[in-house]
Amino acid sequence: MLFSKVFIPTLREDPHSAECKSHTLLLRGGFLSMISSGIYAYLPLGVRVLNKISNVIRTHMNSKEASELLMTVLQPLEMWEKTGRIKDMEEVMLRVRDRKDRDLCLGPTHEEEITEIAKKYIASYKQLPVVLYQIQTKFRDETRPRYGLVRSCEFIMKDAYSFDRDQEGLAANYEKMLDAYQNIFSDCGLDFITVEADSGVMGGSVSHEFLVPAEIGEDILYYCQSCQKYFREDAPCPQCQGATTQNRMIEVGHIFQLGTKYSEAQGAYFLDNDGVRKPVIMGCYGIGVSRLLSAVVEQNFDEKGIVWPHRIAPFMVSVVVVGIENEELLAAATELIRRLESAGIEVLLDDRDHPAGVKFKDAYLLGIPYIAIFGKKYLETKKIEIEVRKTSQKIALGSDECIEFLKNHIDAYQKL
Repeated sequence: MLFSKVFIPTLREDPHSAECKSHTLLLRGGFLSMISSGIYAYLPLGVRVLNKISNVIRTHMNSKEASELLMTVLQPLEMWEKTGRIKDMEEVMLRVRDRKDRDLCLGPTHEEEITEIAKKYIASYKQLPVVLYQIQTKFRDETRPRYGLVRSCEFIMKDAYSFDRDQEGLAANYEKMLDAYQNIFSDCGLDFITVEADSGVMGGSVSHEFLVPAEIGEDILYYCQSCQKYFREDAPCPQCQGATTQNRMIEVGHIFQLGTKYSEAQGAYFLDNDGVRKPVIMGCYGIGVSRLLSAVVEQNFDEKGIVWPHRIAPFMVSVVVVGIENEELLAAATELIRRLESAGIEVLLDDRDHPAGVKFKDAYLLGIPYIAIFGKKYLETKKIEIEVRKTSQKIALGSDECIEFLKNHIDAYQKL
C-alpha cells in the first residue's frame, strides 16, 4: 500500500482541540477527524485499526458459539416504555419524529430491541441457549463529551446477549463471555483489570467491569500493594488494613447477568420441557469498540508517537525509502514489499517525495510495529535497516534475513 494513496493527513503540530495524549496522537496521525464536539469521522488508518479490533472481537465471540446480527439505529420509543427505561435514559436519548408521527430514538443501547427479537422467534426450550452479538453505532446526547473517543456522542459498541432456560445456563454463558473478554483485551495489547461492578440502570444481579489504568480515566479504584488487589472504596485495605493508592481507569467493557428484567417486561416467554410458560433468562455483554482506540493509545505511546500492539496495528511494516527517486532503492524496496505481502504481511510504503526527517517522524507517529529503511547504507552494504518501533532495536539484514526476521517476530506475537 502506498502512503500517497491511502490518505493519511498527518499534522506537524498538536491540535488545539486535543484534550489528552490519545486524542492528540489519533488526530495528528490522521486516524480521526473531529467534526464537532464528541463527533468524529474515522479516516482510513482509523478504519483499519477499528477493523482489526472488530476482527479480534469476532474471533473470540465466534469461538464461544455466538452468532452475529445487526440491529437498527432507529428504535420505536414504545419498546422503551415497556421496560420503563425511557425515564432512565431520557437525558442522553436523542429523539426524532418521522413524517408518520412515530416517536423514535437513535439507539443508545439495544436491550429492548434484542428482547423484541427473542420474543418474536424463541418459543421453546429446544431453541435455547442462544447468544447473539453485533458491532453497531450508538448515540448518546452527552452533556460533556471529552477525551476524544473516551466519551463521545456517537460511538461504536460490541454488544452481545445470551438467552437461556435457567440460571445455570446463564451462569455458563456468563463465564464464557468473561473468558472471551479477557482474551479480547489481551489480544488488543491492553493492561486491564476485571472487577465486580454495580449493574446500574441495566439491572440484574451479577456484573463485572473491565477497566484500563489511564490518567484520563473517569472511574477510580484503590490499589493495595501488599494484597495486589483493587477496591472501589477509599479505605485502608479491607483485607490487610494497609494503605491504598488511587488509580484512574477507563471502562472498556461491562457484562451483566440480567435475569428476567427485560423478558418479563416485554413478554419474551418460552415453553419448558414440561410445557410451562417461563420468561427467558438473559445476559448482556458490552465492549466499547471505538473507545478501545483511545484506551490502547493511552497505554502504548512514547515521545515519538503511537506504538500499536501487533494484532491491531494498521500495517505491520512501514517501508521508508530515503531518496525515492533512486531507482535501485525503489526497486529493492518494491521487491521486499512483494515478498512480505506474499507472506501475508501488510506493508505501507512511504512513496512521498519528502525529506527523510519528515518520513521518519511520520513513521514513528503512526506507530507501525516495524520500520524497514532503504537509504545510503543499503547502497553500500545491500543491508536493510530494520527498527522495532516498541524497543527502538535496530538491526541491519540482507533481504532473506529481513523476511525471516519479520516473519519470526510477527509469528511469535501472534502466538502470545
